[in-house]
Amino acid sequence: MTTHTFIIDSQVHAYERNSPERPWSGFLRGPDEVTGDDMVAAMDAVGVDGALLVSPYSMYGYDASYALETYAKHPSRFGLIRPFDPNSDAIDEEVAQWSVTPGVVGARIMLTYGSYEADHPGINRILAAGARARIPVNVMCSGQLPLLRELVRRNPDTQFVVDHVGLVQPFEPPAPPEPFADLDNVVALAEHDNVAIKISGACTLSHQPFPYLDIWEPLSKILDAFGFERCMWGTDWTRAVSLLTYEQGVKAFQVTDRLSDSERSALMGGSLTKIYNWSPDTGK
Repeated sequence: MTTHTFIIDSQVHAYERNSPERPWSGFLRGPDEVTGDDMVAAMDAVGVDGALLVSPYSMYGYDASYALETYAKHPSRFGLIRPFDPNSDAIDEEVAQWSVTPGVVGARIMLTYGSYEADHPGINRILAAGARARIPVNVMCSGQLPLLRELVRRNPDTQFVVDHVGLVQPFEPPAPPEPFADLDNVVALAEHDNVAIKISGACTLSHQPFPYLDIWEPLSKILDAFGFERCMWGTDWTRAVSLLTYEQGVKAFQVTDRLSDSERSALMGGSLTKIYNWSPDTGK
């Protein structure tokens, strides 16, 4: 039996430069723009078949219009994820409508940028709506891992995906002095079968140059706890642009001897196709 050969990035962003027509609500460190065309060119240059395109909250808030435009131009390359507003009065309808939109593979909650309790009605409505729609709910949760664990307990039917190893990651060098200080809370999430994790942006936690050898000991504890079937590699491009190139974010996981061929295949695409029920349409 042959296995797939897809390489899929679990998180990338694309955006236009700030304009009156689509103004930024905030600021994301990086180039003035990285369009969908730019992202596809970067992927093509290093053999990445597809990616999950996450509408950038820092720039567009809850507006996913640019991600939708990008998908319309490159439908074979991107699956779409957007953040939802926990304080919206129409969460059920919004998630339901999003889930049947062409290209959509998931929803997102930004726990890191708010003050929430485990019984927050809006957060739990998003999680329940995701379960009904059968789409994973991605959670930006650095610094909020105990809260996430309680939400997981309350929502056993929801497929959770932890963004960015569950850890605070830098926008520019250097990496934090103890980048894996919260590792025990990350590993504890693996006890719950409905939690998967993106090993995205992990290279930005390194104190060493490419190929970032110092990340592998702590990452191995996460990979062992979750199993490769629940772990997904990603670059978190373009947030990582000040710390490494896109090629380095890809190649670091291809050149390491810490992964077998089957583990690399699962981590760099295989597990994602099962968790999100999506794969790029490249003819492979």
